[in-house]
Amino acid sequence: MTGRFDLTRRLPDGYFTDALHTDVLKGLTGRPKTLPPKWFYDARGSELFEEITQLPEYYPTRAEHAILTGRCDEIAAATGARTLVELGSGSSRKTRLLLDSLLRHGTLEAYAALDVSADALREAGEQLCRDYPGLRVTGCVTDLETDLGIPETAPGPRLVAFLGGTLGNLGGEARPAFYAALRAGLRPGDALLLGADLVKDPGVLVPAYDDAQGVTAEFNKNVLRVLNRELGARFDPAAFRHVAVWNEREERIEMRLRSLRAQAVELPALEMTAEFEEGEEILTEIAVKFRRAALADELARGGFALSHWWTDEEGRFALMLAEPSPVRPGPGPLSR
Repeated sequence: MTGRFDLTRRLPDGYFTDALHTDVLKGLTGRPKTLPPKWFYDARGSELFEEITQLPEYYPTRAEHAILTGRCDEIAAATGARTLVELGSGSSRKTRLLLDSLLRHGTLEAYAALDVSADALREAGEQLCRDYPGLRVTGCVTDLETDLGIPETAPGPRLVAFLGGTLGNLGGEARPAFYAALRAGLRPGDALLLGADLVKDPGVLVPAYDDAQGVTAEFNKNVLRVLNRELGARFDPAAFRHVAVWNEREERIEMRLRSLRAQAVELPALEMTAEFEEGEEILTEIAVKFRRAALADELARGGFALSHWWTDEEGRFALMLAEPSPVRPGPGPLSR
């Protein structure tokens, strides 16, 4: 079907409520305290993140866009994709570069967007249907941490795009599981288009997560407002400070919320109280930065063979094309 947006849900009723309860109970009783970054993204959180992508300090979106602009026709020719699948599609803004190139190449028939936000999927999907009336556009509400939901019946070959450096939000233990689930959902002839932020001067990295206007601070604190609304919690966002630090050993940015005073916060829906010492922190997001050789090896062990590696002119961000391997290959030469 073309001209109309179709939205499906792979998650059972009450899934997000149950997941939020589980994540918060586990995260706020642990040492150190943690909260998963997916809970940033209610409607307000999504708006704030869109603002972040426009900030002068936040280079990843511009760098990836520059690579896509220069390489999208090459990607279309290399993949010949009939279906573009996007994981964590959000606003689907960068997707249009790929859609246009694949349509010019004459192969594209369908676009499938996967995201946790039904509202974001619906808004972007309906607009894409208006702008691309001959394209079948579908959306799927799913949790990429537990169920990728790659459409099995979509015409192949399929190009699966995981852009924006979101791979870096997965820790070292989570990425192998992600690769395994992704590899299991792909067939011979399919391809993976992956964006990854690269290790660089902390003087560039830290401001990207702690901007001068304070937009990222509001984004970070938005998770507290989500807990207040959904769990009846009594967090005072002003009682926490946004902190972004470079963890050199793990080569990752860590976003944290630091309690400015000793306090006890009630969460009635969970029948618990979270106790904070002055200076105690909640780890709310990690953003791993990658090196070429290590990432190539990591993907190879996950069942993917890299065929292309591109960076922006300043070498800040990488976009790579990989294909599922029938056997586990060792890392080999990559094209640039």
